[in-house]
Amino acid sequence: MRLHDSDVTPKALFLSRRELIAGAVALAAVGCEGGSDATAAAPAGAPLKATPNPAYKWPDPPTKVEAATTYNNFYEFGVDKEDPARLAHTLKPRPWHVQVDGLCAKPATFDIDTILGLAPLEERIYSLRCVEAWSMVIPWIGYPLAALLKKVEPRPGAKYVEFTTLKDPAQFPGQRPGLFGSSLDWPYTEGLRLDEAMHPLTLLTVGMYGQVLPNQNGAPVRVVIPWKYGFKSAKSLVRIRLTDAEPKCSWNKAAPQEYGFYSNVNPSVDHPRWSQATERRIGEFRRRPTQMFNGYGDQVASLYTGLDLKKNY
Repeated sequence: MRLHDSDVTPKALFLSRRELIAGAVALAAVGCEGGSDATAAAPAGAPLKATPNPAYKWPDPPTKVEAATTYNNFYEFGVDKEDPARLAHTLKPRPWHVQVDGLCAKPATFDIDTILGLAPLEERIYSLRCVEAWSMVIPWIGYPLAALLKKVEPRPGAKYVEFTTLKDPAQFPGQRPGLFGSSLDWPYTEGLRLDEAMHPLTLLTVGMYGQVLPNQNGAPVRVVIPWKYGFKSAKSLVRIRLTDAEPKCSWNKAAPQEYGFYSNVNPSVDHPRWSQATERRIGEFRRRPTQMFNGYGDQVASLYTGLDLKKNY
């Protein structure tokens, strides 16, 4: 089946996103993947062994790998959805190091091989909900981020975790200055509360569909937080910092009236320019109701007891 732009995002919405990157308007979708009219299947990556975890399954079948890997939002490669798959060869995922520091007793820098062997790799099938009101189902490979954070021993004052993507215009052509400049302040940063980061669902991710992560999907290491909109799941990480202050996240800085720090999937809190009450699952024709916390409410709702989720969107 061939998918088209109109199946995923309204044309006007798609164009407005490109205009934002040119400095015209604000729209967020970094960290989301979607299906489209891709001209070629993504090349097969190196196989990556992982044990399926039956505790983390999804009732719907996974999205086709061609859709998840050939039509992406990853603005470090460019503003068009075809750009990541087309330009991802510029990223060099080895050698690679991730610095973990800040308010911790044992700060350290981990190379990618150490990260791959730090905990048993699991395959988890998660639903991914994009802020643009479409969704996918993806079999990710990784292990709980908590396993890495425990290695550096967070200090009592640590309340948040900040994620930083690589900044290197030679590898990420989308970071190069353009005619109109950029509305994003590179490097891309995202953040979570420490309890969100330590939650078992928060996955330090190194693969998908039985393979190492493709460059266009955030190689060689990213996070996946399935109850939040996709742009919270930062890609191509080079730093994880524990801090006592709420991190300044890229899309929140670019458009704070549209993209809050929490960005939990919430059907009752619309984006200023479109409804979040329904979503389109890639590969389906009919829209379906959006689930609170993307269907993970029984596992994460307790994190937000007493918090006004309309105010803290």
